Formats: sequence, structure tokens, C-alpha cells
Amino acid sequence: MRRTDRLFDIIQILRDGKLHRAQDIAERLEVSVRTIYRDMDTLTASGVPVEGERGVGYMVREQITLPPLNLTPAELEALNLGMAIVAEAADPDLKSAAESLAEKIDTVLPTQVVAEADSWKFAVYPFADAARGLAHMAPIRAAIKSRQKLQLSYRRIDGTPTERTIRPLHMEYWGRVWTLTSWCELRDDFRVFRIDLIETVTPLPELFADEPGKRLSDYDPYG
Repeated sequence: MRRTDRLFDIIQILRDGKLHRAQDIAERLEVSVRTIYRDMDTLTASGVPVEGERGVGYMVREQITLPPLNLTPAELEALNLGMAIVAEAADPDLKSAAESLAEKIDTVLPTQVVAEADSWKFAVYPFADAARGLAHMAPIRAAIKSRQKLQLSYRRIDGTPTERTIRPLHMEYWGRVWTLTSWCELRDDFRVFRIDLIETVTPLPELFADEPGKRLSDYDPYG
């Protein structure tokens, strides 16, 4: 399994909010406990709100601490979106202020670079770069609400381009990265896409209805 895939699998395991031992995660993913420890360091450095320690276990906490404030993930999401929108403004002063604010926030979020961070790009993304997929947010949100299929042009972390027809189901924000949980018609299975790696989003005229096995409630990150 590629490290990129394993890190996403770990996020899916931790998203239930329960405490998970490194040994149990290692057995599930068929890697060593030492590898899981390194992966947890990478996730923490990337801004994913993981808490825990070796020998005890790990979980995704409810709050992201931004001293002296405690922000919920939804509040941090709103702050990130707001800065991204202002950064696109024509007013150079506002754009400069948004970029400066993003840099200041970056200094109080977990930002240390860990070994092998380049093998999983979002581990070293600055906070402001989460805005990369901003242009896609509106059509994706609209498609989720209206149950409209989308055509995606997507570029994987290794640079490989792919075209997918999906049923968009749910968007989530993980520290510095947005993900889109979808039913992928090419793979005939659930897939999680990073929104910042989506190049184009095209709404299709076809709508979709809830079908057993293809709904968000059917999605099992451990499957």
C-alpha cells in the first residue's frame, strides 16, 4: 500500500471519534507499529486534529486549538473560507491582509515538517493553500444538495490525471485539506477525493436517487 493511501485510511479509522491503539491500526493496515507512529506524526504536523500518545492510543479530537482560542472544525473551516474569499478580492490591501492573516494563523497551527513529508503533499501545505479548491466548493455543495452527478477532472498526488463521474455525498475539512466522499461510477465503489486536487467540476444533467449500498449512510471507511 502506498503511504498516501495508508494515511487516508488512518483518517478514515480515526473519524469515528474513538480511541484506537497503534497496534490495532498496524494490524488492520498490515504494517509495523513503528510505521503507524511515524504516520501519526505526519498527520499531526499536517494539521489534522489528532491527539494521543504512543502506548495509549489516538483519536481525532473535537476541537482544534488556536491559542488563545479554541475553534471547532466548523469554525476553522469558516475562517479558512473567509480568508480565501478575501484573498481573491481585487483590492490589493485586502488581499495582502488576508495573506498576512493566513501566515499568522499558520504560525500557531502545528507546522513542523516531519521526515518523508513530501511523500504526502498535504503534510506540508500552508494553511492558506487549502483555498486551492475554493472555486469548486459552490458547484459541489449545490450538487450534494440537489443530488446531481458530477464529472471530475482529477489529478492524483503522483500527477496521474483521471476522469470520474461521481455521486457527491459529503464534504469534510481536515486541518488543511478538504475531502469529498462520493460514489464513483468508474470504480463502482465509494471514493474519497481531495478537493484541492480537482482540476475541473462539471455538473451533469443526470440526477441520482438514494440507492441501497450507494448512500452516505452505507459508507464504511473500514470496508
